[in-house]
Amino acid sequence: MIVITAPTSNIGSRLLELLLDENSTRNEELRVIVRDPGKLPEAVRARVDVVIGSHGDAEVVDRAFAGAAAVFWLIPPNSQAASLDSVFSEFTRAAAKAFTANGVGHVVGVSALGRGTPVAGRAGHVTASLAMDDLIAGTGAAYRALANPSFMDNLLRQVVSIRDDGVFTDIVAAERKAPMVATRDIAAAAAGLLLDRSWTGTGEVPVLGPEDLSADDMARIMSEVLGRPVRYERQSVDDFRAALTRYGVGDAHAQGLIDMMCAKDDGLDVGVPRTAETASPTSFRAWCAEVLEPAVQS
Repeated sequence: MIVITAPTSNIGSRLLELLLDENSTRNEELRVIVRDPGKLPEAVRARVDVVIGSHGDAEVVDRAFAGAAAVFWLIPPNSQAASLDSVFSEFTRAAAKAFTANGVGHVVGVSALGRGTPVAGRAGHVTASLAMDDLIAGTGAAYRALANPSFMDNLLRQVVSIRDDGVFTDIVAAERKAPMVATRDIAAAAAGLLLDRSWTGTGEVPVLGPEDLSADDMARIMSEVLGRPVRYERQSVDDFRAALTRYGVGDAHAQGLIDMMCAKDDGLDVGVPRTAETASPTSFRAWCAEVLEPAVQS
């Protein structure tokens, strides 16, 4: 049995689709943990075992992991948390105990690039994510952390600005090149690991996308795909923090995002070489055509 956490998230929902498709030719039992089962499509609910609740709750994960061979682990966002440790490691602590207590053999988690880089210890959300990986790795389960750069899909948060003003923003240098990944490729990497559980021990699986891009590169590609000019504007840290505050983001979450983006500007994501194994297939141009353009036009 495979247990999927966060099955209504971008990554979790796509992963669930992939696993259900695979079950047309294999008979892998699937279980999901979800707060609101009504957010799952009816056709999905009919094909999976549903455990209702939070996967940060000890009773819920102990019940959900009973009989599980593998677990997909993805923490939910919490912009109001008092600390990043509470978002990552503290939220994961009950599940880590349940992995051991229930003899879960394999865990695949969504994490981040940066381990071993000079800035990894001051990278906000990334630093907290790597500490979470260490917690899971100590449970005795075989663990693979999907080590990801920034998500292409994060640009969907700026659809209105891209559509109405032809502008997207960040705090990194316009010329800084770095990998980017589509969330659907993260889901595909997770599906492969969950279905072929021949791997052992602990480690990272980088998912890097097919190319490194700068913000200026992204603006050029978006302009070409959307058929309208799009430009990048670099925000100051103070302006970025003020914007997060206006959106109701708490201090710890805001500082974590700032620290993470500053670390990315210092090369956090560029330490892993792109190979046939680490390059995921979706290009930024393809993602813009298939995901961003429909969102802008809607």
